[in-house]
Amino acid sequence: MGLFSKFKAGLAKTHSKLVHEIKRIVTRSPKLTGDSLEELEAALIAADLGMAVTQQIVAAVKQAYESQGTTGHDVFAIARTEVEKNLSSNNPDLLKAPSGPTVVSIVGVNGTGKTTTAAKLAHLIQSQKKTVLLAACDTFRAAAIEQLKLWGARLKVEVIAGAYGADPASVAHDAVTAAQARKADYLFIDTAGRLHTKHNLMQELQKLHRVIGKQLPGAPHEVLLVLDGSTGMNALNQAREFHKAVPLTGLIVTKLDGTSKGGMVVAIQKELGLPIKFIGLGEQPDDLQPFDAKQFAQALFEE
Repeated sequence: MGLFSKFKAGLAKTHSKLVHEIKRIVTRSPKLTGDSLEELEAALIAADLGMAVTQQIVAAVKQAYESQGTTGHDVFAIARTEVEKNLSSNNPDLLKAPSGPTVVSIVGVNGTGKTTTAAKLAHLIQSQKKTVLLAACDTFRAAAIEQLKLWGARLKVEVIAGAYGADPASVAHDAVTAAQARKADYLFIDTAGRLHTKHNLMQELQKLHRVIGKQLPGAPHEVLLVLDGSTGMNALNQAREFHKAVPLTGLIVTKLDGTSKGGMVVAIQKELGLPIKFIGLGEQPDDLQPFDAKQFAQALFEE
């Protein structure tokens, strides 16, 4: 399955709802009235594109109709162009440390798919013929350590883990030592899920980052927030709070294949200016895809 087909399949729910709504609006009123512009705005907001991007698309549609008297078909092209424009500064490449291992901390609230994402990232790095280690720093959820070890066995990737209930920062410390000793290219740290509103848990995450930064200056080189696509605009609040506590370098949006709110990717990028590094479009190891703005916009608004 090609990358675009994956995007298309993953965004099918969002796409079909959007296209259905836009077609209904344009076929009923080819002239584009104030009412139909309001309906268009409502349809875009329902897909969680956010207020700023929605207004941008509506204004562009209005301008095109006024200046060129365009047909309804162009609404899709205009929306596609505007979304792509918003995402065009996005650089999805993972950073690489100038020397030694690149440490990537994977953070987020509970249940977004951090552990699976860490494993899928390890799989991706392996496919680029680079070496990788995984660190099981979610020591609260007993199953998290087992889950990561299972993935490690499946992918033949070494997992550095401590005992259940161990101090996550000390596990992270051991993992950085191991990554340095084994001359690994990348180390992915799976952190515990924490609510963005729990101050003490945020402090613990800051401590973990301080510990690895002392041991390897510049680490973590990437702090990636994993967001569940089906939570829609609630994900924006999570991103804001995490970004305040630990400066994020990028976002990974998972579970986009199960939601009709795929537009939230655009809204978050617009507000926070954080690059979307990867999106999760299914359950398989290779269903985590580097984000591509053009293909994303096309998959959302292809007529």
